[in-house]
Amino acid sequence: MTGAPTPRITPGLAAAPTEVDLVVVGLGVTGAGVALDAATRGLSVLAVDAHDLAFGTSRWSSKLVHGGLRYLANGQVGVAHESAVERGILMEVTAPHLTRAMPYVVPFTSSTGRAQQLLTRAGMRAGDLLRRGARTSADTLPPPRRLSTTELLAMAPPLRSAGLTGGTLSWDGQLEDDARLVTTIARTAAAHGAHVRTRARVLSATGTRVDLRDELSGATHTVAARAVVNATGVWAGDLVDEVRLRPSRGTHLVLRAETLPGLTTAVFAPVPGSTSRFVMVLPQPDGTLYVGLTDEPVEGPMPDVPTPSESEIGFLLDVVSASFTRPLHRDDVIGAFAGLRPLLDASTGAGEDATADLSRRHAVLTSRTGVVTIVGGKLTTYRRMAQDAVDAATAAAGLTARACRTATLPLLGAAPRAELAALELPTRLVRRYGTDAALVLSSAREVTRLGDAELLRPVAEGVPATLAELVFGITHEGAADVDDLLDRRTRIGLVPADREAARAAAEHALALVRSHAGSRPGQPPSGSSATVS
Repeated sequence: MTGAPTPRITPGLAAAPTEVDLVVVGLGVTGAGVALDAATRGLSVLAVDAHDLAFGTSRWSSKLVHGGLRYLANGQVGVAHESAVERGILMEVTAPHLTRAMPYVVPFTSSTGRAQQLLTRAGMRAGDLLRRGARTSADTLPPPRRLSTTELLAMAPPLRSAGLTGGTLSWDGQLEDDARLVTTIARTAAAHGAHVRTRARVLSATGTRVDLRDELSGATHTVAARAVVNATGVWAGDLVDEVRLRPSRGTHLVLRAETLPGLTTAVFAPVPGSTSRFVMVLPQPDGTLYVGLTDEPVEGPMPDVPTPSESEIGFLLDVVSASFTRPLHRDDVIGAFAGLRPLLDASTGAGEDATADLSRRHAVLTSRTGVVTIVGGKLTTYRRMAQDAVDAATAAAGLTARACRTATLPLLGAAPRAELAALELPTRLVRRYGTDAALVLSSAREVTRLGDAELLRPVAEGVPATLAELVFGITHEGAADVDDLLDRRTRIGLVPADREAARAAAEHALALVRSHAGSRPGQPPSGSSATVS
């Protein structure tokens, strides 16, 4: 964008606006999406979070862009179609640089009944019908097909071969990184004029006023707004007490890739006794595997960072071990994480253990004081959730706004896959920033005065993140401290041992940026100088 200075992703509330059209509370994927949607409709926007971008649920997902097959199996046809449509938009329009097609196999054994095999294959075909109905190209997501035992073992060598009778191959979408998607949406919102502020805690809110506290300085700040959107997920009820949720916890394990050597294709291992539940083994580009996930009801106050239970960890290890030659043990787990799903309490009378069957449909609710709350849904459908929230907020406030354009608006760094493949830039940077990979590297050169060899060297043994990424996280993405860099701008923190190994690099990056800012008159000496390009 040109003209006036570009608003910034900035920790704290220094010089924040005191009057805007829309305040967005929460900077997970939905809140960032609301900020982008509203800004591109011509509204003035202040988006705030008490912690950081992607601090809550949005960084604890399976890193998948789901097509909605599971919801179709549960009879939620509308949700399934919406998921497939939004998956196609993400993969083909808004974020082809942050998504990729993920092949996955479902193995069959001699103990897999014929009825279950037929049901699984029918489900794969139904999933392909969803893809076609969403007008997603077969070049993006190929159709499913049967696999012989030989083909299956070639794709997933660590599978237990005894009793194996073949399987199915299908495709879904996979994110490079869920927190990176949130950060990119927030950067794009800021590039379109939104003021994006982290470390800004909401003390109280109505539909026309928000009282905030700067978590860095302790100063309070009041903003007059025409509309307010509550996008705080499982914490929505803390801001608007009329909102009733039934959160569930989903746990994942992190393993080294060598735990299941040669596995490059995702495997959906069937859960014994169920015809529709699987435990997923998901290879990641950083040399790890994610194993997940569970679906456990959560009671009581919602923690800022949920903790996996040992029973969940044991369940995941047991299910996966049944499908692979090498049994998995507790000491194979190098990290574990859990996220909380903001499921609506529809008062259906479902049992306390039935959260796995609750609808993932989102809802827009308006409180007595006029706060618009967006809840439910899932990461894949964030864009549609944001659209519906902004539609409701502008209608309720009588705001004049342009039509939603996010279904056709590429995020920063997006480009057709052929163009991305032709970029002569470091592969890792292209995977994580798309066409902005050049900006990441040039910005790091300017700030640090270091050469590419040092900027692109892995920050620690076995940790592929680079110093260039850490520097960019500070200068362009609002990272304020080591936690922001290791836990959200990169995902090094998912493995505690890697996090400790990379701490010195993160501290070094912060020091380099402070030194550079201090050498330039009028520049703040911290991550708060994080301008958006």
